[in-house]
Amino acid sequence: MRFYMDQHFPGPASQGLRRHGVDLLTAQEAGRCGLPDSDQLTFATAEERVLVTFDTDFLELHQAEVQHAGIAWCPEQKYSVGQLIQTLLLVHGVLDREGMRNHVEHL
Repeated sequence: MRFYMDQHFPGPASQGLRRHGVDLLTAQEAGRCGLPDSDQLTFATAEERVLVTFDTDFLELHQAEVQHAGIAWCPEQKYSVGQLIQTLLLVHGVLDREGMRNHVEHL
């Protein structure tokens, strides 16, 4: 499974995930900061990446039955950086690309 981190995901958590061998791309690296949420989800889907976000707008897109490669969502203040890393490593280790397709994993 590959991740696409939205622009608000903390850089230290992305770096920590990479140290564990997780394939991820950030919105900053992709030059996509500030683009509409629907465009972000379309991009992540085209790249076959699970979108990792704190933004509830992506939950609304899911509810509207917009097709996607998966969304990993949690409230912004729920986890520390270390907890975010551990939680996403668990998702990465347990779920696969097919299991995430059109699925929201509430972290």
